[in-house]
Order: sequence, then C-alpha cells, then structure tokens
Amino acid sequence: MEKFDVFLCHNSQDKPAVIEIANQLRANNINPWLDKWHLRPGFSWQDLLEDQINEIRTAAVFVGNSGLGPWQNEEIKAFIRAFVNRKCPVIPVLLPNAPQKPQLPLFLEGLMWVDFRQHDPEPLGQLIWGITGRKPDLPPNKPPGEEKNKSPYQLKIFQFQTAQISLTSALLGFVKKPEINRIPKNAEYFTQNLPDGVTLEMVAIPGGTFIMGSPENEEFRSSDESPQHQVTVPSFFMGKYPVTQKQWRAVAALGKVNIDLKSDPSYFKGDNLPVECVSWNDAREFCARLSRMANKTYRLPSEAEWEYACRGGTTTPFYCGETISTDLANYDGNYTYGQGQKGQYREKTTEVGIFPANPFGLYDMCGNVWEWCEDGWHENYINPPIDGSAWTSLSSKHKMLRGGSWDYSPSDCRSAYRYNDSPDYRNSNYGFRLVVSGARTL
Repeated sequence: MEKFDVFLCHNSQDKPAVIEIANQLRANNINPWLDKWHLRPGFSWQDLLEDQINEIRTAAVFVGNSGLGPWQNEEIKAFIRAFVNRKCPVIPVLLPNAPQKPQLPLFLEGLMWVDFRQHDPEPLGQLIWGITGRKPDLPPNKPPGEEKNKSPYQLKIFQFQTAQISLTSALLGFVKKPEINRIPKNAEYFTQNLPDGVTLEMVAIPGGTFIMGSPENEEFRSSDESPQHQVTVPSFFMGKYPVTQKQWRAVAALGKVNIDLKSDPSYFKGDNLPVECVSWNDAREFCARLSRMANKTYRLPSEAEWEYACRGGTTTPFYCGETISTDLANYDGNYTYGQGQKGQYREKTTEVGIFPANPFGLYDMCGNVWEWCEDGWHENYINPPIDGSAWTSLSSKHKMLRGGSWDYSPSDCRSAYRYNDSPDYRNSNYGFRLVVSGARTL
C-alpha cells in the first residue's frame, strides 16, 4: 500500500491552488493524499481514506476565498476529528486568496496557521515543518529597517505616462472641449519568465482603502453598482497588460491541470493583441498551469482588486476624469459619455500598451477586452466582502467581467461598471489579466 505523509482537505473551488502546493510538497519528498490524484474511479473516498487513516500522520486544512472545505459532510468532520483525537498535527492553511478573517470549526480554533498570503515566515517551509517536524533554516539577520521593505520579487522601476481629461471652455464659453494632459509617473514591477523566451510583467499595486461602486448621480450608472461601500485591499501585483496571444500560447503549451486549452483561440490574430475568445474556465486553467510552472499562485483578480486597480486612486467615472476619449482607449467611438466627443470605432482589438497607462501603471484597463474576475455575479453590493477578497457563492452561476471592450460603448468602460456571463462562454470581447499576491506597500 502506498504511504502518504499528509491528507489535504480543501474546497473543490480552490483545487488549482492546492494542486500547486501539493506539487511543491512532492518536490520536497513529501507524499500528499489528494483526491484528484488518488481517488480511484468506482471507489468511494470514504473507503479509501478509512484504509489510510491510521497511516497518515498529518492533515492540512486549506481555506481559500470559497471558504472551508466540505464541512457539511459529516464524514470529513469525523476524519479531521480523528487526527485531532490521535494528537496528530492538523494544520490550517490560508491560501493566497483567503479572507482576512477566516473561520474554523471550534475544534480547530487556536491552532497555528500557515499563511500563504504572507512571505515572512516563508509559508512552504512552515507547512513542511508542520508535516515533518523539520524546522526551516532561519534567514540571516537583516539591518534595521530592511525587513520592512522586503519583497520576495526582484523589483524594477519603469516610467510611464498617464492621462487626465480636463474640459475647457471654447468660443464664448458655450461648448466645453476635452483637453488631454499627459502626466509622467513611475511604478515598480517584476518580470515573470514564461517558456520560449516570452515574459510577463507584473506591476506592484500598493494596498489601500477606496469607495467601491458608483454614486447615484453618475451618468449611466446601474443599480448593481450600489450601495457604495468602503473596501480595504491588501497590496498585490497585477499584469501590466491583459494577457497577450503570445503569452497565452506559451502557457497553453504547458501540461494540463484540469481542462484542455486551445493554443490559438483568438478571433483577431497578433502576438501582442490581447487573447480573446477565452472563457472564465479557460482563464482559470491558464492561471493553474502558470502557477505550477512558476511556484507562485497566479489567479484572476477579485472584483474589488480590479476596480481598486482600475481607479488608481481616482473617484471619477474613468481614471482619466469625467469623460473618456478614443485617443485613450479602444471602444466604440460612435457613442459618447458626459461632455466627451465622438471618436474612432476600430472594430477590433488593438495591441496592448498603445494608449496611456492609468495612475498605477496599468494599460488597457478601459476597453479593448472585457476582463474576467474571480467573483460570482451578485445583483447589488448588499453584504459584500470588505477586505478585497472575491465574492463567491455556490448559487451564482455567472462570473464577473470588467472594463468594457472594443465593441462596447464608453459608459461600459467606467471603473464601476459590472458585466457578467456564463463561465464557459467565449467571444471576441472576452480576455483577462493576472494577479499574484505579495506586493509590498510602496
């Protein structure tokens, strides 16, 4: 009989992140029991676990943004209690997208967490310590003040221009003409290497608090953008651009985690065009493959992270002000917003990065392609998370999209605008960008 070192208990919606950690454990000569790998077709997991329960010495209980594992299942509760009663280690593990204040069953309260949302102490080493009893080596002492600014990534600085639109009075003051002002800024980022010499740039987004949703007097706002509410978002990294077709091909060529991916799904073709015709499920598979390759947890942003990053510290309908221009974003210029003017309708996607960035250094947050978010669809903001985590629900069948696209009106490109669709639906308007936890506050 195969021997296992640790039983991994998790919510099925968090499986990609758990698989990534399981692969890292295997790389450290630890054999985890994971249902995806060890549940033989035609057999019940109860029977298989009963055969192993007296042999496995440790259990790890994973908590992500979908909450705890299947605690409604009394058999699972019984298995975990068996570990507790045998005085075997039971390790609660917070995944990178876990809520700030997770809850555990009473019999697990008071146990020491392993927190993959943090990088100090190093969480994988802490988990291995809990499983094996092998304490990780301590890092050398740092000079005073250095730990505060520590980042696990090799950060570099890039310069960029953002834009603001001001409305100036024209002849006799009867017409206000939009005027675009360019503002130089800089931000930090790291580079993730992908196969075939392809790279991915991830921009550091400082944590902060913002007002999510739109005020009642915002033009074209919808009831699903209310009530406005305060959200505190921890720091993270976000893709400088939507995922491109070149980046997609590099990651799609990696080994399958859960589902197959087409190597070239897009309707419009071009290496530096955003990938489109990808579903929410496709985007999640991309994240899982990249996470396994990079030993980081890449994922889709939560809605709160996305809107916070899109606003870049602004409170106006668009990062650039009260209106928008087709000189700043790719949308259907046959339509206007506010006191803006009609512009170009390109009828296709454009290469990423050709328009100015927003104040955080992110490109194409308005228009070009809709971007999938992790959250399920909710028709308003009544009782949402306020910690920046994704709002998931088993009753929600649709998933969130943000940002507008090349084929939609400027009102759909507003920072607060919300859209949703089935997680398996694909069209030439739908793309995505990545996030990864762990940015330090700038």
